[in-house]
Amino acid sequence: MGSGLSEAARAAAAAVDEGRLWQALMDVAAIGARPDGGVCRHALSDEDIAARARLIGWAEARGHEASVDEAANLFIRRAGREPDAAPVLAGSHLDSQPAGGRFDGVYGVLAGLEALVALDEAGVETERPIDIVAWTNEEGGRFDRSCTGSSIWAGASELESYLGDIGADGVRLGEALAKTLAATPDLPRRPRRWPAHAFIEPHIEQGPVLEAEGVPIAAVTGIQGVRWMNVEVSGKAGHAGTTPMAGRHDSVQAAVRAIAALNDLMADAQDLVRFTVGRVNVTPNSPNTIPEKVLFSIDFRHPDKAKLEMRGGRIGQVVRKAAAPCDTRLMATLTMDPAPFPEPMIALIEAAANGLGLGCRRLASGAFHDALYAAKVCPTAMIFIPCRDGLSHHPAEWAEPRHCADGARVLAATLVELASD
Repeated sequence: MGSGLSEAARAAAAAVDEGRLWQALMDVAAIGARPDGGVCRHALSDEDIAARARLIGWAEARGHEASVDEAANLFIRRAGREPDAAPVLAGSHLDSQPAGGRFDGVYGVLAGLEALVALDEAGVETERPIDIVAWTNEEGGRFDRSCTGSSIWAGASELESYLGDIGADGVRLGEALAKTLAATPDLPRRPRRWPAHAFIEPHIEQGPVLEAEGVPIAAVTGIQGVRWMNVEVSGKAGHAGTTPMAGRHDSVQAAVRAIAALNDLMADAQDLVRFTVGRVNVTPNSPNTIPEKVLFSIDFRHPDKAKLEMRGGRIGQVVRKAAAPCDTRLMATLTMDPAPFPEPMIALIEAAANGLGLGCRRLASGAFHDALYAAKVCPTAMIFIPCRDGLSHHPAEWAEPRHCADGARVLAATLVELASD
């Protein structure tokens, strides 16, 4: 691509309409809108159903076919000259965090729809069909296990294993799923799994790098691996006023030493390590009692598997040494290796951005996305656009209209190239 970007790809990118895309984003943001400017649109909720209906209406008005699978993943198809060819997919999700913003997830879906409209208006035909997808329950804001729909489509989990999950509102996932599917009884049903040629997920960065560097596009290199665990530090309770300092087994002091030692372990001149202690529980949690037990969480992420394993493998040793004489126990809660994206896919997005005269850099994703599971099925990549102050999962989340349009232009051009081979 680059200077060799096809005329069809250029035409599709040029037909992207910034105002039309922005209006679609604001229209969907009104569904589940919060008084503080944010959005609460839980998966498989009435608001989610309404957002789906809006998307279906827009798609069908343009002559594109909507369909759904048994996990309520919603697909919008633009036909290709070879109807039986494996399609190119693009999209993200419509559900939000309870106090979420107007762009996380939904931008990827609506940028995809705008790309289809742009292809229509530019008169571009592709060999392969192009499907825009809205995956079910990416956020996990209502039902805890996130990326439900994409993990089922990718064969990483089975639908039946989710049906009994109870949401934050007490509703069973199977019940909410049935209600969502019943809202579109006439839509054709897709099979649970099927082959795809490629998948592209556009998304706001959810971090500060692009804005700080003044770069409008990132070609995402992959999704960081993660090690989540809980650390239990066991000491000995005692009276705060009568127990001598020298003889104490204070679990809070031991946990503080352990966390400080872990910060040293995670020091990284390249600033690629992500290390967070996000929860600390103290027992008995009384101001005049020496703490008997502390439980703290660890969220450790890195894009390089070898470095993830090296530093992650040392956590237990570092904690035990720093917390002595208290006892410690590590309990792993999630282990997920990095998901690097294929170089040709990264290069394709990079070249599309450069070919359209947009600045572009490579960047790893620190957050989970549906692309993590799509990568198990087909060549996958992501397009990031900047967001103000790197803020996401918050009502103040914001992306500039021009950046939203730039991302859609890069997506449109990339889809043309992928679907034309």
